Amino acid sequence: MTTPFAIRSIESRDDGVIAAIIRTVMPEFGADGPGFAIHDAEVGGMSHAYAGGRRAYFVVEREGVVIGGAGVAPLEGGDSSVCELRKMYFLPEARGIGAGGAMMERCLATARDLGFRQCYLETLSGMDAAQTLYRRHGFRTLDAPMGGTGHFSCDKFFIRDLQE
Repeated sequence: MTTPFAIRSIESRDDGVIAAIIRTVMPEFGADGPGFAIHDAEVGGMSHAYAGGRRAYFVVEREGVVIGGAGVAPLEGGDSSVCELRKMYFLPEARGIGAGGAMMERCLATARDLGFRQCYLETLSGMDAAQTLYRRHGFRTLDAPMGGTGHFSCDKFFIRDLQE
């Protein structure tokens, strides 16, 4: 059986679509005020922001249409052995088809390849399906945030060791 989607590295032609997805999905969960990733400068130019260095961003395509994305990058203000799972957002048509799990595996494998020992993420109460996905992939909850992401409105924090 073939998967109904493909995951590939972001390209400059995807920047507008990914920005629109982020700006559509985050408000769906009440994450559009101050202190959320929707306001990060990189949102408008994700392919450039994740080019080179110890960072990567991927998009999910279905029938040639980008329907979501996620990436990894060093945790701002954190230990160099820790990366952050960043901007993992999917349109409704990407949900429930296995894209989240496949994207998670791709991001975690990439983080290992980039030499990270742990992966951190921040999210929000109410993003229950996402939190279930994180736990299913070995993330455990933290009581407080790590690093200095600037996302002071997030209230859920997770970490995962990357050693196999």
